[in-house]
Amino acid sequence: MAAKRTAKGAPKEPKAAPAPRARRKEAAAAPGARGLPAAELGAGTPPPEITALAEAILGDGGSVLAMYREPVGGAWAILAGLPLARVEPTPFQRDLSEAHVTRLSDVIDKLDCFLDPIIAVRTPSPSGLGRGAEPAAPGEGRYWTPNGNHRRAALLRLGAKSAVALVLPDERIAYRILALNTEKAHNVREKALEVTRMARSLSELDPRPEQEFRLEFEEPSLLTLGLCYEQRPRFSGGAYQSVLRHVDRFLDEPLPEALETRKARAALLLALDDAVAQAVDGLKARGFESPYLKAFVVARINPLRFQRSPDAPFEATLNKMLASAQRFDPASVRPDQVARAAGPPEEHVG
Repeated sequence: MAAKRTAKGAPKEPKAAPAPRARRKEAAAAPGARGLPAAELGAGTPPPEITALAEAILGDGGSVLAMYREPVGGAWAILAGLPLARVEPTPFQRDLSEAHVTRLSDVIDKLDCFLDPIIAVRTPSPSGLGRGAEPAAPGEGRYWTPNGNHRRAALLRLGAKSAVALVLPDERIAYRILALNTEKAHNVREKALEVTRMARSLSELDPRPEQEFRLEFEEPSLLTLGLCYEQRPRFSGGAYQSVLRHVDRFLDEPLPEALETRKARAALLLALDDAVAQAVDGLKARGFESPYLKAFVVARINPLRFQRSPDAPFEATLNKMLASAQRFDPASVRPDQVARAAGPPEEHVG
């Protein structure tokens, strides 16, 4: 193909091909190649803006616990104690989850300590952040937290007077809520596996009764589900959570014996899952292709579904469900029943 010509008729040099992007693995920095050594995080003289921020924190009734450089980019920050009454959420972040606040306050109360500092910035004026805004006068500072509002609310609920915070001088951090909240929440599988591994380790170190580890294990069903996930990584534990929450309880047995009981419960739950899978296959053979088929079958065979406050033994309930799943008749199911139970089934293309 002929080279393009410029307006004056001279040949135009073709552009060089762009260099291929480095693969993620190739672009990864070598271990120990980035940031500051631990011994240097507190070294050096803080810049004027950090010194001024420290003075403002003291004037607002807070305390400066440390001035340091964060380890990756080397930016200066302050670890401070702030009066809780002066800490508030940024006005544009998501609403509080009441359930999450309750859970956090319960955990802090049981531990009797607050271990996870919030992130905060000092607002320069009563009207909020922004370039050119007048700094708040000493004793009038407010602190916005773009990451820590649920912890703040939990502390308030407990009647706490103060909170430990990482106070940053960069006002823009208050607008980076989404970037700060990138940690993925645990799903059922992750939580169950983590709890099961903790139980196995604790059974060797501290073989107290299982029920004495309620705080560490959170829910008894996670112990049973974790053993199922270890044997069957693609196990659909969420489909059985609504049942397990009513029948699975913390055990009085020491952890080593409790784990053996859990293994038997996991085996029973996996047998139930096999029977449910066969029922789902039967429905698919009839043309049902809804993603809710397993949940539909579990709901149909759940003997507790019409009880307001069910209180039933684990083995008896799951054995009853297993028998119902083995008797499940796909021919008795109508499409509208699946639609009402969990949304419309997908159109079957035969």
